[in-house]
Amino acid sequence: MSITVTGTVERRDIGTGAWALVTDDGVTYEISKKSDKSLLKQGQKAKVTGQVREDVMTIAMIGPVLEVKSFEVLSSG
Repeated sequence: MSITVTGTVERRDIGTGAWALVTDDGVTYEISKKSDKSLLKQGQKAKVTGQVREDVMTIAMIGPVLEVKSFEVLSSG
């Protein structure tokens, strides 16, 4: 199932490090390591469309894994 959410990108120092998208509603998604690296900027606000991967587990376990299909940067961090 595809979702579209708006939030802020955050770097989390857990294990080898992880990237999160914290939505405006306060939900935290772990951004898939396969995602476009230009999304991964601390404090950047973006509108992201992707798929929640319930079949993937990570070491960080900071929230459901979001496999990003596309995104639009709304403001730089």
